[in-house]
Amino acid sequence: MTGQERRNAIVRQIKQSDVPVSGKRLAADYHVSRQVIVQDIALIRAAGHDILSTNRGYILQEPYHVSRVFKVKHTDEQLEEELISIVDLGGSVKNVMVNHRVYGHLEAELNITSRRKVMRFLDDIKSGKSSPLKNITSNYHYHTVEADSEETLDMIEEMLAQKGYLIEPVEM
Repeated sequence: MTGQERRNAIVRQIKQSDVPVSGKRLAADYHVSRQVIVQDIALIRAAGHDILSTNRGYILQEPYHVSRVFKVKHTDEQLEEELISIVDLGGSVKNVMVNHRVYGHLEAELNITSRRKVMRFLDDIKSGKSSPLKNITSNYHYHTVEADSEETLDMIEEMLAQKGYLIEPVEM
């Protein structure tokens, strides 16, 4: 097992555990010294994982997020209202996807989490020679929206339906 494989396994183990996982246990599980585990934890933290050290062991402090895919349709003029409404309710628009009859599934990462990012995205569209991906499928497209709770996603779904943008929520 390489060091990277061990670190990935450590993250999985800590994530799946209902109780803190001690350094001594990790060292025994992976047949390395306690010092190697301390170094691994430092590298795991540097990679962006929020590992907390407690007197009982390590726990992974990762934010809880849920996501839902929405199939929507709207005009270019309604794009700003759609995105701002989603972020104002606490959603994050992770991507835009279309299913084209010729080109198949096309997807672009957006990561729009605030009004400022909505405006930056719209400025990029307006300043370039590009148009929104939805335009190649008669305005039909999908968004993966992430939020802190199912309740927030329900509010976003209700808002999209009220504005007439929602075609259907999608089970994925």
